[in-house]
Amino acid sequence: MSHLTERLAQLKSENRAAFIAYLPAGFPTMEKSKAAIEVLIKNGADIIEIGFPYSDPIMDGPIIQEAADIALANGVGANEVLEILEFTTNLNVPAVVMTYWNPIEQFGISEFADAIKSANGSGVITPDLSLEEAGPWINESKRASIDNIFVAAPSSLPERLNLVSSACSGFVYAASLMGVTGTRTSVSSSAQELVSRIRESVQTPVCVGLGVSTPGQAKEVASYADGVIVGSALIKVLLEQPDFETGLKELAVLTKSLAEGIRQSR
Repeated sequence: MSHLTERLAQLKSENRAAFIAYLPAGFPTMEKSKAAIEVLIKNGADIIEIGFPYSDPIMDGPIIQEAADIALANGVGANEVLEILEFTTNLNVPAVVMTYWNPIEQFGISEFADAIKSANGSGVITPDLSLEEAGPWINESKRASIDNIFVAAPSSLPERLNLVSSACSGFVYAASLMGVTGTRTSVSSSAQELVSRIRESVQTPVCVGLGVSTPGQAKEVASYADGVIVGSALIKVLLEQPDFETGLKELAVLTKSLAEGIRQSR
């Protein structure tokens, strides 16, 4: 059982959803990335999702793309992502890496699974890996005892949704809407329906991402999902402040308010 699975089970026993905070590795720099992660954890994040910066993302909106571009300009690659992963897990918090398939293939499938395990990572989210091509990665994930997490879309037909959900371990990543990441004024009504549909076929925890940016939205999603994933809103705070120290203070405020919203949902 991974640290991720243990933490989700613990939070379920406490009758609350997990707060999963996303940040790209090496944004705005390697050391500042570590400082931001410490702030997230100190102020209520239960699980950290570390983004592998990628030059041609299909799921990321403009805010995450901007952060990823900054990280890439800093020379962030696989080794730096793994460094941030190990830094995070050393803080006794479950952490997963979200990455597109190409970096895994370039690193080596079995080697990447082993590297995640060596850094005490719980698993990997692969948003662009189709089930038809996922066999080798699923096998390597199982061998290395790490979770493989796929993204379930609201548009999925029942049979497809069942296949995607059944292939997940750790949790199922339920996309709240069709489109890319980003802050929005409301969470799509399709999110709750998608969570219900997934639960018809699997007992695996279901965590909702895409578009959650306010405490009210986090509270709403936490009332029916096992986890709430927030990324763009956290990154936006760091991008918009005049200096990093101010950004950290604002990040702490937002993180704490999101955590409180999630805890008040049930």
